[in-house]
Amino acid sequence: MTAPAPTPEAALATEGNVAGRLSFVDRYLALWILAAMAAGLGLGRLVPGLGGALAEVTVTGVSLPIALGLLVMMYPVLAKVRYDRLGTVTRDRRLLVPSLLLNWVVGPALMFALAWLFLPDLPAYRTGLIIVGLARCIAMVIIWNDLACGHREAAAVLVALNSVFQVIAFAALGWFYLSVLPGWLGLPRTDLDVSTWQIARSVLIFLGIPLAAGYLTRRIGERTKGRTWYESRLLPRIGPFALYGLLFTITVLFALQGDAITSSPLDVARIALPLLVYFAVMWAGSMSLARAIGLDYPRATTLAFTAAGNNFELAIAVAIATFGASSGQALAGVVGPLIEVPALIALVHVALRTRRYFTTQEAPTHA
Repeated sequence: MTAPAPTPEAALATEGNVAGRLSFVDRYLALWILAAMAAGLGLGRLVPGLGGALAEVTVTGVSLPIALGLLVMMYPVLAKVRYDRLGTVTRDRRLLVPSLLLNWVVGPALMFALAWLFLPDLPAYRTGLIIVGLARCIAMVIIWNDLACGHREAAAVLVALNSVFQVIAFAALGWFYLSVLPGWLGLPRTDLDVSTWQIARSVLIFLGIPLAAGYLTRRIGERTKGRTWYESRLLPRIGPFALYGLLFTITVLFALQGDAITSSPLDVARIALPLLVYFAVMWAGSMSLARAIGLDYPRATTLAFTAAGNNFELAIAVAIATFGASSGQALAGVVGPLIEVPALIALVHVALRTRRYFTTQEAPTHA
């Protein structure tokens, strides 16, 4: 689905014809996602013990069905990556430097500010939101970027960078934003007990496995059958499984926490508001920055989605491990994808309509 930035005329034509070029599943993706969310919430509410059964077996604190769904979701997209192009992306400092700043400076600081602004009287939910802000996206962003025709190779590089920084910086940033900074500001402090190995294990499973599988699939497929066969025959066959995995993951995720979400609608609404502001500000700000520094549409889109998305599976796992499965912190983590999924799928459509405002030239590989 990724393509070079179109001319303004082509962009206008594409914008009006996007739906016609998509498959039946892609064309009504927002509807399927809402249906999956509703089905999951209904199952979690109506089937006694379903949440407990789904949570009985976990991988790094995440329900096994959700873990399998995430792996299935990410594998086809990572199999589409042209790994021979990654060298060009890694030299593109105009893209990499803003991405690191947005993800590891702006994003956590913005979520901290919004959590305290909107939830000053609800410390558990506030802490959960701050944890969500620290967990930078390494999973679903692959899907949103692909649907918005972002730069697939750039997304792979930025996701890999986020993974490395997540392992190195997550625990330290948690200590800073939950203990040190509140202390400086005279606010209540919270301790976050999470090990570097816990973060690394999550990254290795949810990114390492599908990344290795995608790389080996392309390498072996191109060597045995050639690139033409791989691009025209194999990828169309495995591609739909990304969306099937996404819908399965969403259904299971909301079935797991359906009772908690539907039992506390006012709490969910209070958690949702700062999240909506966060996604809108991070995405719009990133797109504006990308246009200001001269990035083309594919790279701008990738920058925006990797900055706006969050690693909900890691945030939920950390909240459960530290505060317990029934804690307010865990509920805040679960509300994250409840808001993120429809918000970012809406932003996919917004992104496709912004093509005309971006340069048609490829961004240079050096700043």
